Amino acid sequence: MSTEILTLLFFGALLFFLMLGLPLAFVLGGVSVVFLYFTWGFDSFYMVASQIWSTMGSFTLVAIPLFVFMAMILERTGVARDLYRMMSLWVGGLKGGLAIGTLLICAIFAAMVGISGAAVVAMGTIALPSMLAHGYDKKMALGVINTGGGWGILIPPSILMILYALITGVSVGKMFAAGILPGVLLMVLTAIYIIGRCYLQPHLAPDVPKEERGTWPEKLRALRAVLLPILVVFMVLGSIIGGITTPTEAAAMGVLGSLICAAVYRALNFELIKDASIRTFKLTGMIMWILFAAHAFSSAYQSMGAQSMIQGFMLDIPGGPWAVIITMMIITFFLAMVLDPVGIMLITLPVFIPIVQALGFDPIWFGILFVINMEIGYMTPPFGFNLFYLKGIVPKGITMKDIYSSVIPFVVVEIIGLILIMIFPEIATYLPDLFF
Repeated sequence: MSTEILTLLFFGALLFFLMLGLPLAFVLGGVSVVFLYFTWGFDSFYMVASQIWSTMGSFTLVAIPLFVFMAMILERTGVARDLYRMMSLWVGGLKGGLAIGTLLICAIFAAMVGISGAAVVAMGTIALPSMLAHGYDKKMALGVINTGGGWGILIPPSILMILYALITGVSVGKMFAAGILPGVLLMVLTAIYIIGRCYLQPHLAPDVPKEERGTWPEKLRALRAVLLPILVVFMVLGSIIGGITTPTEAAAMGVLGSLICAAVYRALNFELIKDASIRTFKLTGMIMWILFAAHAFSSAYQSMGAQSMIQGFMLDIPGGPWAVIITMMIITFFLAMVLDPVGIMLITLPVFIPIVQALGFDPIWFGILFVINMEIGYMTPPFGFNLFYLKGIVPKGITMKDIYSSVIPFVVVEIIGLILIMIFPEIATYLPDLFF
């Protein structure tokens, strides 16, 4: 059977079973095993087992459960509540001040944890009721939380960046450093959009009443709320950039920092540790099974010879190297609307990365573009994770339609940021080149 027909059958079967709602790990692994058996025979399974065994010996993988555990602990402390009070005191008097403060808190949370859901849940339960009570437009409030929550996978530490580094062989430390300036850029662009729109349409985000803005002594005391988050960020990112620890060891430092936060807030108890551990085991187990399935997928894909065929097809796209990169971004954008980000990475990166390197582009820079696309996928219908996190915590009266429509202008802002990073690669590559 020709490579073209095998490729169509292979990806067609993947999409068919995914659309049926079957778990990604079982679809990837099951379809791959069937195709491996009919292309290479039973002996090919030994190769899959060998690859899995090799991956399980990777020291970098230890960082995943550590960062997840860190996020589960921080989510249950009072850090987010105190940060929001501090931000509301300092910027509540500005046009759209509560929205901008929420964005800043989301960025701080992103710099402490490596997943998206933590900031969405925290701000959805704390900031959303406050913004609605102060007369904010519900779509503005929902869009801000949805957007800021997605930065957890871009601003380091990031579990998706660790997986990207494992799949592509690039440095985790360089990926972490590369995510800092793009994260700041997206935060600034979103803040500019909020300020501009609130000046044109003041009713969308009314000022906080003067009596709620606090006195200067209250504002200064509230600044204590940032001390613990700064400590955690310094323990994680500072230790990596300073060359003191590897990303895996920095994850352990982050867990220590989160335990210190929980102790300071008097939330550290057996129930907290138990609940955080169980949730960590569940999430990490899911990620590991997807990785196992990915090795079967990679083996099946290589056995069909489809990689060279698709590379040839991509390289023949009219418009040169940049047209190829743009095509990859468009493919990733639409896949991110319907598939799990980890699954997209495992399906596309084995094809994309050799082409990116063959065209002379930096895989670190491409990785940041890829992660931003995954971030947009978290906030776009129909299957964006952040949309469903929000739906689970919003007050009555807010419909799924409201949540869907709230993201549109913020997605446009994210796409503008993506284009700027494509035009000016130094935004992503400057810090990796500087620190490493």
